[in-house]
Amino acid sequence: MATETTYGARNHARAQEGTHAETMPVVPAADWPDPPPEATHLTWAETVAGGNYTHRTLARGTDLRLTDPYGDACAHVLLHVTDRPWERLNVADTVKVQWNAYLGEGVLLLSDQGRVLASVVADTSGHHDALCGTSTLVRNTDRYGDGAPQSKSPAGRELFKLAAAKNGLEPRDLPPSLSFFQGVRVGDDGTLDFTGSAGPGASVTLRTEQAVTVLIANVPHPADPRPEYISTALEVLAWRSAPTAPGDPLWDATPEGRRAFLNTAEFLTARGSA
Repeated sequence: MATETTYGARNHARAQEGTHAETMPVVPAADWPDPPPEATHLTWAETVAGGNYTHRTLARGTDLRLTDPYGDACAHVLLHVTDRPWERLNVADTVKVQWNAYLGEGVLLLSDQGRVLASVVADTSGHHDALCGTSTLVRNTDRYGDGAPQSKSPAGRELFKLAAAKNGLEPRDLPPSLSFFQGVRVGDDGTLDFTGSAGPGASVTLRTEQAVTVLIANVPHPADPRPEYISTALEVLAWRSAPTAPGDPLWDATPEGRRAFLNTAEFLTARGSA
C-alpha cells in the first residue's frame, strides 16, 4: 500500500490538501461553498458528524447559525465567557428570569451573574430543550452498551469533557446544557413529552453578546425513545455581526431582558470592552 512507509504516508496526507472532508472544519471558513447571504465574512464553518463534538472561541457580536440538514442532529450547547470561565451558561436562570421554559427566537441565554451571553435571533425549528441536559456515560452504557467518547454511542457529557479540556476547562466547569433541534414539552401532569425534530433544514441563530467559548456535542437527546443511537450531521457557521444595542427591539422586549442587557453593558463598559 502507498501508506506502508513514512514517505508514502506523507505523500498520501499531502495529497488531501485542497479537499474538503465531509465532517471537518473548512479552513479558511471563507471557502465554505454556500454562505448565508447576510454572512459577509465567515469565521467558522464546520460540519459536525453525529456522535461528535466541536468548540470555538467567538468574539462579541458574532452570529452563530446551527443547522440540522438531515433532521436527526441534536446540538447540546454550553457557553463560557472567554478568559472568565466561572461565568457561564446558567440554564436555571435562563428559564427562571424570563418566565419561559421553552427556547426560541427572542430568548436570552443568561449567566448566573444576570448578564447575557448570547441571544436567539432566529429560529426555524422550535424543537429545543432547556430541561433535560445531555446524555451521560452511565445512561448511554445502560441504553446502548457504551457511552465512552470513542465508542459508537458516545455520551454528550463525555464529549463535553474533551471539548472542555481543549479550552483549559475541567469536568467541574460543565453545567447543564441546552439542546437544539430535539425538543420536549411539559404535560399538565408534569411529565415530559419528547417532540423530536422539526425535520431536515431547520436552523437556529445565536448572537454572542460577550466573547464566549462555545462547546457543542452532537448526540441524541436523552429523552429520544428510539432504541437505536441515531445522530446525523450538524452544520455550524459563524460570521462577524454586531451585539444587540439599545434601540434594538430585542433589547426592550421584556423588562427582565432589558435589565440583563444593562447588566452586560455596564460590566463590559467597566472593563473597557464595550
